[in-house]
Amino acid sequence: MAVESRVIQEEIKKEPEKPIDREKTCPLLLRVFTTNNGRHHRMDEFSRGNVPSSELQIYTWMDATLKELTSLVKEVYPEARKKGTHFNFAIVFTDLKRPGYRVKEIGSTMSGRKGTDDSMTLQSQKFQIGDYLDKAIIPPNLAPPPSGCMRPY
Repeated sequence: MAVESRVIQEEIKKEPEKPIDREKTCPLLLRVFTTNNGRHHRMDEFSRGNVPSSELQIYTWMDATLKELTSLVKEVYPEARKKGTHFNFAIVFTDLKRPGYRVKEIGSTMSGRKGTDDSMTLQSQKFQIGDYLDKAIIPPNLAPPPSGCMRPY
């Protein structure tokens, strides 16, 4: 006699993100490392307790969106405010299987345009307190042409 297993679509629905009350929840320290050459930092730059020198420290919450984080970085780097500047985000985290760090690209935003990744949150990308955020800033003259998923404001 064969036993069948059925998984109903409703059973595998993702658990929705719980809203964070920013008035009652203490913010976390987000260590953001930026480059303006269009590439993320090399993983060996995070080795043996060292980190890249281009660090920004931002106090924020797990429900911070990529667009919100882009705005905070643009406050510090005026050259990143130019329309068409592209921002690529990656989470840098400790590799539990071997010494060192791993990187996971999570999304991108662009100055002056709305995109599909704008509302993506740290929480939705499994960011853990203690992880780093690596942000590659690509000036408009080096940025790839906008895709169909971007639309002007």
